[in-house]
Amino acid sequence: MESAEDWLVESLRLYQDFHAFDLSEATRVLEWIGDKGVFVAGYESQKKNEILHLILPLRLSVNENQGLFPERDFKVRHGGFSDRSVFDLKHVPDTRLLVTSGLPGCYLQVWQVAEDSDVIKAVGTIAVHEKEGHLWPRVAIFSSVAPGVLHGARLSSLKIVDLESQKTTYTSGVSDSDELSSLQVLDADTFAFCCASGRLGLVDTRQKWAPSESLSSCPGSGGGRWCAEVGGRGQGHGCSIASLGSDGQLCLLDHRDLSHPVSSVQCPVSTPSPDPELLRVTWAPGLDNCLAISGFDGTVQVYNVTSWHGMGGQVEPLFTHRGHVFLDGNGIDTAPLVTTHTWHPQKPRTLLSAASDASLHVWDWVDLGASG
Repeated sequence: MESAEDWLVESLRLYQDFHAFDLSEATRVLEWIGDKGVFVAGYESQKKNEILHLILPLRLSVNENQGLFPERDFKVRHGGFSDRSVFDLKHVPDTRLLVTSGLPGCYLQVWQVAEDSDVIKAVGTIAVHEKEGHLWPRVAIFSSVAPGVLHGARLSSLKIVDLESQKTTYTSGVSDSDELSSLQVLDADTFAFCCASGRLGLVDTRQKWAPSESLSSCPGSGGGRWCAEVGGRGQGHGCSIASLGSDGQLCLLDHRDLSHPVSSVQCPVSTPSPDPELLRVTWAPGLDNCLAISGFDGTVQVYNVTSWHGMGGQVEPLFTHRGHVFLDGNGIDTAPLVTTHTWHPQKPRTLLSAASDASLHVWDWVDLGASG
């Protein structure tokens, strides 16, 4: 078993850059605003939770390492408090508005980041008519002149609401009670959904509800819970959708044919996810055919999917970030669980990851397989 001392020595070779920070409370939210700012928010129940707009240290905001910088920590630019847990937070592009969702899931909250002060203040709510005690609405944003908020806890409650007028502009109109695990806006007229059961669908809002979809999870899967993300089309992804199961099964699908997965592999996870709500799979915006997964333990695994074909094979990660395991001081048996991760929008191999011990890491791994 690798020790913390061994990992620290090895990290000098494995990382181009590595920064570890401590938040005041753990977050399930890492939402970019530009390439230098990120929003975080607490998710504990029955307490006030902070919503913070953090600015990355200057060292992480330049293209090359240029010696020492005075600002070595995140800087709080704006902050506010939520009376509810915050499980999801979306910034409305080209505005100073945020939309949050959490428990109790009886409404979404709209926030405004002040222009002339350091305050993030609540400015409104969006009603959620299907009130279910244990479920909270998934959220995505249609960015346009009149932004729309896509939300729903189940397929039956999916709708798009105009942010300003709060009029409903689209609804699924079905009685399907399948529980949603993620929503993703793809362009001005289409969005993707993933159900906890593994169902995937692409929806064109210019038509009545008629999604192109896969009706089940990957072949051979033992059930469990699923999440998914659509990769940026034109980035070189022959398979633009990655679907991740709570047992570590990962399926790649072509968005043009969701009924036949291109490949299905088994990732080397130590145990099924202890909290499948925290499962996350993300495509790298600046690297062709690379994705990352988390939510199984204290690690983030990065994969290159270029050579994945067929069904049922075992795969090995290109890189595994173990910093949350070895820097928490409690040993690997009681390591924190990674709660979320995100890729830097412009630095190809830089990721941010957060864990249940309130640690926040920014890391840029060295591609040891690269020539030169």
